[in-house]
Amino acid sequence: MDEVVKILTAKHKTIATMESCTGGGLVNAITNIEGASEVLKFSAITYSNEYKIRMGVSSKILKKYSVYSIETAMEMSTNIAKFANADYGIGITGKLNKIDKNNLIGSDNQVFVSIYDKEKCVYYNFDLIVDQKSRKENKEEIINNIVAKLLAILRNSD
Repeated sequence: MDEVVKILTAKHKTIATMESCTGGGLVNAITNIEGASEVLKFSAITYSNEYKIRMGVSSKILKKYSVYSIETAMEMSTNIAKFANADYGIGITGKLNKIDKNNLIGSDNQVFVSIYDKEKCVYYNFDLIVDQKSRKENKEEIINNIVAKLLAILRNSD
């Protein structure tokens, strides 16, 4: 994450996150780095559908694709970037080893991530299956994958 913060700072770019299954793990990793206040605009942890909707995720998207979908992650990344007026928005949603009585659709341990570049109006989307023994290890794996993808995006942008 050190390099992510350094590159964002050097490029005068900002970031915002809307996290669900990672529970703020990504923003925590960002704020662990000196200089994070220069690049981090805002972060929201939206575990419930209600608060995803309040943060701009379309209820129609949730109904059509479910909360556990790339479409929902894209809504999260777009809306958090717009809300915070950030250059990059990251949306993370998925199910980690738990039955969700409010959202029965979706595969266990599948996570959807969308990184939105507001300037280019481009989405960098991916999903992954996590299979670590603990929830904490799964979250770390998700964050490591996001950092790798974000670094690739930042190194290739100009």
